[in-house]
This record gives sequence, structure tokens and C-alpha cells, in this order.
Amino acid sequence: MVDSLRYLKTVGDQVRRSFVANKTILAFQEYMEAFFEAPRVHARDAAQYIRDCFDYYGTETVQRASGSVRRFKLFDRPFDLVAGVQEGEGGSPVIGQEDVQNAIYRILHSFVRAGRVHKLILLHGPNGSAKSSLVAALQRALEDYSRKDEGALYRFNWIFPNERLVKGSIGFGETKLGTGAVETYSHLEGEQIDARLACEMKDHPLFLIPRGERQRLLADRTKPGADFQLAAGVLEGELCHKCRQLYASLLQSYNGDVLKVLRHVQVERFYMSRRYMIGAVTVEPQMSVDADYRQVTADKSHGALPGTLQNLSLYEPFGPLVSGNRGVIEFSDLLKRPLEHYKYLLGTVETGIARMNHFLLHLDSVLIASTNEKHLSAFKEMGDFASFKGRIELVRVPYLRRIGEEERVYEFKLKESVGKHVAPHATWVAAAWAVLTRLKKPVSDRYKGDLRKLADHLTPLEKARLYDEGRAPDRLSSQQARELKKQLQEFWRESDSYPNYEGRTGASARELKTAIGNAAQNPAYKCLTPQAVLEELEALTRDKSVYEFLQQEVVDGYHDHEEFVRVAEGEYLDLLDEEVRQAMGLVSEKQYRTMFERYVLHVLAWTRGERLRNPHTGEMERPDEEMMAQTESIVMAGSEDRREFRRGLIAAVGAHRLEHPEGEIDYSQIFPDLFRRLRDHFFDERKRTLRKNAERVLRYLGDERGQLAAREQSQVQETLRGLEKYGYCENCAKDGIILLLAKRYTD
Repeated sequence: MVDSLRYLKTVGDQVRRSFVANKTILAFQEYMEAFFEAPRVHARDAAQYIRDCFDYYGTETVQRASGSVRRFKLFDRPFDLVAGVQEGEGGSPVIGQEDVQNAIYRILHSFVRAGRVHKLILLHGPNGSAKSSLVAALQRALEDYSRKDEGALYRFNWIFPNERLVKGSIGFGETKLGTGAVETYSHLEGEQIDARLACEMKDHPLFLIPRGERQRLLADRTKPGADFQLAAGVLEGELCHKCRQLYASLLQSYNGDVLKVLRHVQVERFYMSRRYMIGAVTVEPQMSVDADYRQVTADKSHGALPGTLQNLSLYEPFGPLVSGNRGVIEFSDLLKRPLEHYKYLLGTVETGIARMNHFLLHLDSVLIASTNEKHLSAFKEMGDFASFKGRIELVRVPYLRRIGEEERVYEFKLKESVGKHVAPHATWVAAAWAVLTRLKKPVSDRYKGDLRKLADHLTPLEKARLYDEGRAPDRLSSQQARELKKQLQEFWRESDSYPNYEGRTGASARELKTAIGNAAQNPAYKCLTPQAVLEELEALTRDKSVYEFLQQEVVDGYHDHEEFVRVAEGEYLDLLDEEVRQAMGLVSEKQYRTMFERYVLHVLAWTRGERLRNPHTGEMERPDEEMMAQTESIVMAGSEDRREFRRGLIAAVGAHRLEHPEGEIDYSQIFPDLFRRLRDHFFDERKRTLRKNAERVLRYLGDERGQLAAREQSQVQETLRGLEKYGYCENCAKDGIILLLAKRYTD
């Protein structure tokens, strides 16, 4: 009992200190002191507040194959990281979608510059493209930001003290903050208060200052400039209908003494909350309006109001528009509603006013909606679209088109949902297949010269590699590869202006997550393996009546979703093959590095017309043409001119040296494609040895371990340790080697 009491007292002290430190309850004078300390913190409208939230968490520059892009860190949800593990209320980081993030930020910035929110942000894209995840991350960031000193938000309540303390007086029981301070009821305790009326709209406390004086105060204290602009809503805003009635009635009772009115004001800090619908609200498609009101004075519990107020007809509004005021309101799948149920947004978006029967709601919110492409296309055909068009900012949210990003989406979910070991590349094959289903054949007529032909012959897999790694097809010459990479941004943006843009159709991440979940339940595999995932994808492609994207016409290999399963399997086999060969240690990487370095040395001498010293004889000799030709037969595309290839190689080395004047040159970084071809050639020559070693691994993992010689067992154990470094356990290593023996290591 003593321990529990001590613990509860400790908790109580912590809560009390936090309550005071956060300035949770303030008298109006105390609030004004906080305003004078940090006027810009307290003089923001919703758009400025949300933009500052973006800025608070900062940005980073992300390198893509197509160039660098700005990413806002709030979409990584750093505030949900606890001991390195993503926590939070079921949320996950938004992978990719930097273009969308920057578009939202630009729109918010335009609202700030305009001084008001005058458009609805409409996120549109295919189902499962992360529209809701983007808004959820933003709302979660606002929750966290509102708990920081930089993100402090305040509203106010009306306090009416217990009249039994001082008979016949509306002003009594007050406390003072200090010498010369204004009397206040804000810090009275529960039994001393007869009524406490909250402002449902969470009106800005500055609205209690008369408009003219408020404008002078804000202009003087905030000093608007390039980095801060006063919003019209803060400058021109007025109290809500109920608070205006209370203010006017009290002012009349006190014969115009505004300081006596303000002693009834209790300023309260509030925090954004999705769960409790405070400043962060999501409105699902529904068949009712988004706001309503009820009469306060019809409720007997408010009979404790002073007599001067009981004659007022007070109405309090409620609903999502009210709960989301001072923050962000999301209209999920907006266009699924009948038009009449969101037509009111025409005026609300433009003016910030929602009309009730008895009064107007003046809103200070950023409105974000989402819709899929099918509903948006139908909406554009309606006659009313012309009215909406000028009041909407369209932001496209396509499917991801980079395999690496798509894989991260699945990896995050797997941490939460899979109860078995995940084999390497299990999520990669799903991501590769998903991205391949989303790609469109390049429009070759947009390009000139050789690039037109390159675009016309670019396969889906080659396009996916280009997007993901900036990797040109191996079949191209060095010059063609450079030209193709130079136009990568053009390929990426090619269909931006088309209604049927790249990333609009294809498999959604939701469908792939389901397939991965089913694969994890496959009883034939003890791990979640790529083989199990591929089997699920193959089954999925047979269900053309369910998945609309499977009904697309195949165009030069694009949209051939059944073939993409085999393509993903082939790419997986390449990865698996390389890892198994490396684990077996058949060829040291040093061997082909040495060979390539010697080749570059001879090519350099060849381009300069110089001789090289033979390390064995000491004689000065011409570059070894036979050795260079032998190496080029391995690493060079068949159609490429040897002389041009050599000159391009030396030019690339020179350019790298200019950019990196210090340190040794790592040719594998400059020429990753050439190194891959060289490595594959070395291993292909040893395929028979690979098969024998693979069979030994299976015997070791099966029932024949005892039949292997001690030396063979040692080799197998070394191979398994090598595979373990890549993430394989014995079960999935066995599954992978069985697949290689069936598909690759054949006689």
C-alpha cells in the first residue's frame, strides 16, 4: 500500500508540473503575456500553422536515379519512433510520394501568401496509392506539433462562478494574479463554478480584443514580412455566434467595462487529436451534412447561468466542420457522396463560411479531400464541375513506380503481421511484379534520333530498372546508355499530362499485402519465401474478373501481368544465384577486380599511345591487345565499337577523378554494369562445380549429412554461414537451392 501510494503521488506531481509548465489554463492577462513573448506563435491561422508544422520537422534531400528531390520528414513519422520501433495508432510512414508532399506544401504556402484558405485540396489517384496515409501522417504530425512550445494552440471558455459566495453580484469570488493585475475567475476550482461554457469553434482568444485594436496590435508585434504574413482570418475574424452573445450580454451588464467581461474568460491550451476529433478530423462518405447545432439554453443543466444570460437563446454547433476548426479536415472519398451532400463546399471553400439556419459558421481550417480516378472522371462530366474547378487544387497521387520504394511499403507491414521468418527477396518479388504492372510503354514519337528507337524497344523490366537504379539495359553501348540515362526525367514525366497517366492503373499495394499475407500461410514453406509469393501472384493473375487492371490489352510486353510473374522469378533467380555463388566462395572478387584494373591500365596506355613495362621481363611493351579484346568480349555489348568503348571508358574515369580528386578509384562504383557482366562470366564458367556444391548442401540439410566427408561438411557449413549473412536460415536456404537446381544449375 505504501509503495502504491508513493507511486501515485509521484505520478500526480509529474502531471501537476506538466500542467503548469504547459500553461494549460490561463487567465486572459496571462495569455496576453504569452502572446507578447511569442506573438508569431499565437497569430497564425490554420494554413500558416500547418505549413509551420511541415517546416518544424524539416526536410532532407533524397537522391533518386532521376535526380534529387526534397522530402518532408514529417511523413517519416519520426514522432512515432520509440526505441527505434515505429509506434503510433496503426500508422506507418509514407514511402515515396515526394512530388505529392511538395505539391501540398506549395498549396499551403500559397494560402499563407493569400492570407486565407480559398481552395479545397483534392488528392486523386487509384485506390491504395497512399492518399489517406498522407493525410493521416499530416494529422499525426499536427498532434505532436501541438504539444511543442512552437505549436501551442489556445481556445477559451466562459466561467460563471457560484453566486452563493457573494449574493446579488455577477462579479464575485475572483482571484488576482498579482499587484495591479486584472481580477479573474479562470483559476476557480470546480465547486466554486456554477457554469463553464466552452467555445465549440475553438475561437482564437485574440478575437476577444476589438478588431481595430487587434489589427494594430498584430501589425506592431508580429512585423509581417517575407517570412511571416498575417492572415485575414486572424485580422478580421470575429467571435462565433454564441460567444458574441455572451460577450455582448456581459458587456452590457458591466456597463461597457471590458476588463470585467474578460475576468470570465478562461484561456485553455488544446491539443490536436484524431481520436477525439479536435482539429484533426476525417469525414467518411455519409448521407448527412457535416455540421448541425442545438440550443444550449433548452438544457436544464445550464439553469445555473446568471439571470442576465438565461434570457438568451444560445446555440452550440457540432459536427466534423466544428470539431476540425483551427486544423485540417479530411473528406475521405468525397466524390462517393451524392453531389448535393458536398455542394455546400462551393461557398464554404471560397469564403470560409458554412451557413446554418440561425447563424453562420466562420471556419479556419484547411480542407483536404480524396477520391479515386473513376469518380473524378465522372465528376468532370457533370455540369457543376465548372463551378468547382476554380475552388479545387488537384494533386495527383499515383502508384509508386520504383521497386525499392514499393518493397519498403511491404517490409514495414511484415514487421507487424508475419509470425514466421521472412526469406530474402520475398517482398522484392512482390514489389517488382507490382511496379511492372503499373508501367506504360514509352511514346517513342516524343523523342528524336536514336532515342526514339531506344524508347520504342525499352522493355517493362528495363524501364523499371531505369527508374529504380538509373540502370540502362546491358545490350546498349556506353553512348546509348548515357543518352538514355540523360533522358530519365523525361521518361518519368512523360505521361503527367495524360488522363491515363503512368501509375494510374496496375496492382495496388493493398492487393499485394493480401497476397503476401496469404503466402505466409502456405504450409509448403516453413518461411515466407519468394516462391510462396510467386505462387500467390500467379493465382492472382488468373482472377481477371476481380481485378480490372488484369483486363488491359498487352502492348509490346507492357500489361502482360502473367509474364511479369515469370520476369520477377527470373530476376529473383539472378539475385539468389549470385548470393549462393558468393557464399560458396568459388571466385574471389579480388580476381576480377585485378583483371579489370589491369585492363584499364592497358586501355589508358592505348589511348595515349604509350608503352607499358612488363612486370616479368622489365621490357617496355605495347598494350596487350589480346588481353583487352578478351576482356571486352565479356563486358562490352556486341554491337559496340571497341575504339569508342575504350575512349568512353577512359573519359568516365577522368570525369570521376575530377569529381573525386582524393582517394583511390573504385572501378566497381564507376562501372557497376561492367563488373556485373565480368562477375557473371566468372561464375558461369564454374556452373558444374556450383551444381555439385549445391547438391552437397541439400544432402547436408537432409538425411545424408553423415555420408559427406569431413572436408565436404566443412565447405557446406561455410556456405550456410555465407548465406546467413544475406538473411537466409537453413529452411529458406534449402528452398532457394532446390529452386536453383531445378531452374539454373541444370546440365
